[in-house]
Amino acid sequence: MSEPSGPLKGLRVLDLTRVLAGPTCTQMLGDLGAEVIKIERPDAGDDTRGFAPPFVPNTKESAYFVGVNRNKKSLTLDIAKPEAQAIVLKLLGSCDMLVENFKVGALAKYGLGWEQLSKKFPRLIYCSITGFGQTGPYAPRPGYDALIQAMGGVMSLTGEPNGAPQKVGIPVADLFAGLYGCIGILAALRHRDATGQGQQIDIGMLDTHVAWLANQGMNYLSTGENPPRLGNQHPNISPYQEFPTKDGYLILAVGNDPTFARFCENTGLAHLLGDERFATNPNRVANRDLVTATLTPVMKTLTTTQWVEKLEALKIGCGPINTLEQVFADPHVVAREMVVEMTHGSGEVVKVIANPVKMSATPADYRSAPPILGEHSQHVLCDILGMSAAEVAALRERGIV
Repeated sequence: MSEPSGPLKGLRVLDLTRVLAGPTCTQMLGDLGAEVIKIERPDAGDDTRGFAPPFVPNTKESAYFVGVNRNKKSLTLDIAKPEAQAIVLKLLGSCDMLVENFKVGALAKYGLGWEQLSKKFPRLIYCSITGFGQTGPYAPRPGYDALIQAMGGVMSLTGEPNGAPQKVGIPVADLFAGLYGCIGILAALRHRDATGQGQQIDIGMLDTHVAWLANQGMNYLSTGENPPRLGNQHPNISPYQEFPTKDGYLILAVGNDPTFARFCENTGLAHLLGDERFATNPNRVANRDLVTATLTPVMKTLTTTQWVEKLEALKIGCGPINTLEQVFADPHVVAREMVVEMTHGSGEVVKVIANPVKMSATPADYRSAPPILGEHSQHVLCDILGMSAAEVAALRERGIV
């Protein structure tokens, strides 16, 4: 592992997270230059090491695990044992942050809760990511992405109008919770720089899910009515949806009235501009079924590629509906270097999705691939904590490391 670079260089994170929300947060911190020490259970490790298939080719690591665990050092510890708890406390003496996603109160059983640690380490920033937060009637419940998507309302908004409620195809509840956690940590670091005081950051997945309901949440608060499921249509703009083309599908995104006029004038639909039902966006939203039915035959006259070329020349928002193969082969995605190759501890070169935050002075730091279980235990215990090889061997013998 090379020396860190980036705006968080010199900061150390104790990572007591697993699965997705927490590891998303700590990977971002690692990409920004923080040293992240990930504590995993001996012999088992992070649950997601077994979330397979698929495995990354020629390794024993699941693609899931590799996706959110780069720039971390893996230390195996059984924190249920007092000797391991003592090691954690010793590590915390040199850590700036602790990130955890245990059930509410679980770490307190091991002397590692916020109330216990804040007295010993007043500068510590302690980020807790749970399904429902540290307070409230649901606080003790476990949190799962699909459960949060259901309870948080997004499934009532997603899917075809007459179909079943649908979750989003990626675990957005986990991902948003991790990113909001990272935002909270960065703000807490700024506060600590000014005051010398650490704090706890309480991230509930349901809270963050409600927060990103965004325009749809505001639509409800403004009307008292649950927005209907609209498939791929936009609740506030029309036309803004998928249309069938001669050989596939296209997303058409007409964001305002001048753009709609430009679209009509160049597709043989100029007569619609004199029809009150099409004249303004609010009217088109009110008559969205008519708009869809009117535009569909026209959109079927050209191929997706032909439409993209035509509409881009007119500065009208559009795009193909890509498979992941097409996404990762897209020349823009390639040019933006959104895939990075890293050398894994197995010796294999693995591909990972890059950090999307492009910083001119301190770009994301890809210094180490996601670790093999316990890959850095010897380094952390000997080089950071000053233990002897014999002491580490004795800990291994007793199943503590």
